[in-house]
Amino acid sequence: MTEPALPHREPAQDHRHGRLAARPAPPTGRARRGLTPVTGPGGEPRALVYAPDDADERPYRLVLLLHGAGGSARQGLDLLLPLADAHHLLLVAPQATASTWDLIAEGFGPDVRRIDELLESVLSAHPVADVAFGGFSDGASYALSLGLTNGDLVRAVLAFSPGFAAPLVTRGRPRVFVSHGAADPVLPADVCSRRLVPRLRALGYPVDYAEFTGGHEVPAELRRRAADWLVAAPASGPA
Repeated sequence: MTEPALPHREPAQDHRHGRLAARPAPPTGRARRGLTPVTGPGGEPRALVYAPDDADERPYRLVLLLHGAGGSARQGLDLLLPLADAHHLLLVAPQATASTWDLIAEGFGPDVRRIDELLESVLSAHPVADVAFGGFSDGASYALSLGLTNGDLVRAVLAFSPGFAAPLVTRGRPRVFVSHGAADPVLPADVCSRRLVPRLRALGYPVDYAEFTGGHEVPAELRRRAADWLVAAPASGPA
């Protein structure tokens, strides 16, 4: 009879455990400005990328933006698109491989792989000094879970109306911005952000929490506040 194996001290460093391999590096590809759709081998939509069309040679802050359940890459992109030019943000909005992100359904896997490939492609073409993750609703929960798992890459997380955070392993201490409507009927603040924010703070994460009068939404003022908060801290340095 064989003795059972000892448990792993921590999960493996792979997509099934939420780990991303992409990292900023000096770009080697050709940068494309403006809005660029990313499609798969069969022409299916996989992501939207937006790079400000300006003459500024500073490295970008890259923000990965994740849509809510049943949403689209465009809805993710629109969270910060009106603010991208003014704040010099490189926006990357993937489309989930299913109706929502893999962790919500059955655990990390295909969406982590897609995001890693997408980030690798974008980082190879654009100078990036800083990486942040953001999202709304299920996308906010996923941004928190994936962002805390990859805090050695992700410097900040913008979570608009999140339900939870469920990293399998954590790295670093990214700063976190959370907003939530006090009257949210879909993910009630009382059982979501009002519990989540104190827990994150107790674990040592710096969290800025903005609760507003409203429901399951992201008011324009909260988007502006989040973007201002994001750029208020110095970028980590040139790629």
